[in-house]
Amino acid sequence: MEFSIPEKMQTMLSRVREFLAEELYPLEERLQTGPFHELMPTLEEKRNKVRQMGYWAPQLPTEYGGMGLGFMEHAMLTEELGRSPLGHYVFNCQAPDAGNMEILLEFGTDRQKKQFLEPLSKGAWRSCFSMTEPEHAGSNPVWMDTTAVLDGDEYVINGHKWFSSSADGANFAVVMTVTNPDAEPHKRASQILVPTDTPGFIFVRNTPVMGHAGDNWLSHAELRYENVRVPKENLLGEEGTGFAIAQARLGPGRIHHCMRWIGICERAFDVMCKRAATRELAPGDMLGSRQSVQNFIADSRAEINATRLMVLQAAWKIDAVGAKEAREEISVIKFYAANVMMNVIDRAIQVNGALGVTDDTILSYLYRFERGARIYDGPDEVHKSVVARRALKSYGLGR
Repeated sequence: MEFSIPEKMQTMLSRVREFLAEELYPLEERLQTGPFHELMPTLEEKRNKVRQMGYWAPQLPTEYGGMGLGFMEHAMLTEELGRSPLGHYVFNCQAPDAGNMEILLEFGTDRQKKQFLEPLSKGAWRSCFSMTEPEHAGSNPVWMDTTAVLDGDEYVINGHKWFSSSADGANFAVVMTVTNPDAEPHKRASQILVPTDTPGFIFVRNTPVMGHAGDNWLSHAELRYENVRVPKENLLGEEGTGFAIAQARLGPGRIHHCMRWIGICERAFDVMCKRAATRELAPGDMLGSRQSVQNFIADSRAEINATRLMVLQAAWKIDAVGAKEAREEISVIKFYAANVMMNVIDRAIQVNGALGVTDDTILSYLYRFERGARIYDGPDEVHKSVVARRALKSYGLGR
């Protein structure tokens, strides 16, 4: 691997870090204490500044108004943006829209790109990804009840979904639904584009997460599909390829999550060190002089550095040989990075004492909203099982 970062990339990362500190950090108190929609006019102003800087939609090719960054470059930028909960949204590379843009680019027809991708790329629309069902384990993505039956030139969709993140205010959903019930498990489902104003698309609620239901982009919705009719031209890719498309979306997406988590680690590390260096336990007796606090800082620094190298190596391998060949590396970093992030946040809270659990710092927000990292996009236990089975296979256990 080549570990050096080109000067042009270093300049961009430095400018992005300054932008976050000057433009977004001051907005985080409002994010923590008020509804998201009240921030949206201000965030649109920030988005316009990002457009003027030329840093809009880094994951998209230039023909769609993006930066056209390579995977490794995007991974490094994602770390910087992860320092603020608002970073990815303001740069128009936020989940779930970024992933939906990617699969529309790869699998969408010209009509679908015109209708759905273009407004997403401009930041005029938002979307959601509707896959998980409350009646079935999310760790088994091939088991679902939502169905789409072809009736003439239309699919009729019926089902129940939840954790359709950001569905509140979204213009369309990418729905994972069974179209071929008699096929083998991994070829039963398809993905279909469903405008949210379609009759039968029912928004049930924003599911409260650790006491916070959220709104607009910052939310996780429960949805029902009751005889929802959409043209068969809204099928994304081919029938029965829904699982394959989901894997194409989630594999690289896990890299983005992991790099964002490293950005969160760096933010929490910064808050921890500032507190240790400035908090007096007695006149002239600084908190950072205590060995237990120094251990927190040293362990965090080592874990963050190690995680970054692991994630960048996985990103490099995806660039070199593709996501399929990097499956083991992706699984390793998914559970490892999530746990490092929670460890660093927890240490930072501990060093900040009572202040750490208040909303006077960003730490309590990060703790609440990022605990799900060990669950979504595959729980830790599933990814660990993948890694262990691949290791044991070389010793003759399993197929």
